[in-house]
Amino acid sequence: MKFLIIGDVVGEPGRNTLFKFLEKRKKNYDFIIVNGENSAGGFGINIKIAEQIFSRGADVITLGNHSWDKKEIYPYINNHKNLIRPINFSKEAPGNGYTMVEKNGVKVAVINAQGKIFMPPIACPFLTIEEILPEIKKETDIIVLDFHAEATSEKQAMGWNLTGKVSVVYGTHTHTQTADERILPGGTAFISDVGMTGGHDGVLGMNKKESIQKFKDGMPNRYSVCKENPKINGIEVEVNEKTGKAVAIKRINMSYDEI
Repeated sequence: MKFLIIGDVVGEPGRNTLFKFLEKRKKNYDFIIVNGENSAGGFGINIKIAEQIFSRGADVITLGNHSWDKKEIYPYINNHKNLIRPINFSKEAPGNGYTMVEKNGVKVAVINAQGKIFMPPIACPFLTIEEILPEIKKETDIIVLDFHAEATSEKQAMGWNLTGKVSVVYGTHTHTQTADERILPGGTAFISDVGMTGGHDGVLGMNKKESIQKFKDGMPNRYSVCKENPKINGIEVEVNEKTGKAVAIKRINMSYDEI
C-alpha cells in the first residue's frame, strides 16, 4: 500500500500547489493524508477548503495547534470523521483525534497528536496514544501518526516509542523538511518533519519582510502568506498490507513548475 503524506499546506499558494500535484499524480497512491491546519490564509482551515482538499483526493486531513482559528469548522469537524485534530486536546473539544478508513478492502488508522515542548499546554501525547493503541490494533495494524510538534527531540522520541507498533510516525508543524527519513527497527517509517507546501521564499510560508521586522522590533504584526517559489513537501511511504510494516520511505520536495 502506497501512502502520500503532505506537509502543512499554507494559504492559497500551498493549496494551488497541492491541487496541481494531486491532479497529476494522485493515481500513483493508494492513500493520501494532508495536513491542512494552515490552509486558510495561513491560519486554520474552513469548510470550503476542507471540502476542496477532500474532493481532490485526500482521504484524511490532519490539523494541529491552529485547528480552531476558523470558528466555522467547530460543527463541521464533528460531522466529518476524516478531518481530525490532535487526540490530546481536551475531550470537550470538537472532533476526534483519530479515524479509521477502509479503502480497497484495507483498514487504515490515522492518528493526529500534538507535542508538549515549546507548545501550548496540552495532555501528554505519549500516554494518550499508548492508551488508545490497543483498541485501534483490534481493527488494523496499519497505523499512521501525524505528530504536530516543535522539538525534533520530542518527535524522535515518539518515533522510538512507537517503533514496531505503528506503520508511520511523521512530524509536522515546523514547516522545514528534515533529511532524517528512515525505517526504524521494527518496521516503522519515520521523519522528523515532512515540511511545508506553499511559498518557500519567505519565513515558514509567510512573507519575509513582515517576519524580519517582527524579529527586529518585537511589535505586533499582521503576517501575510508568501507567494514566491511555491513548493510541495511530503513523503511517500510503502507499507506491507499484511503486516503493517513500512518497507520504504522517500521525501518529496518539488517546485510548482516541476510537478
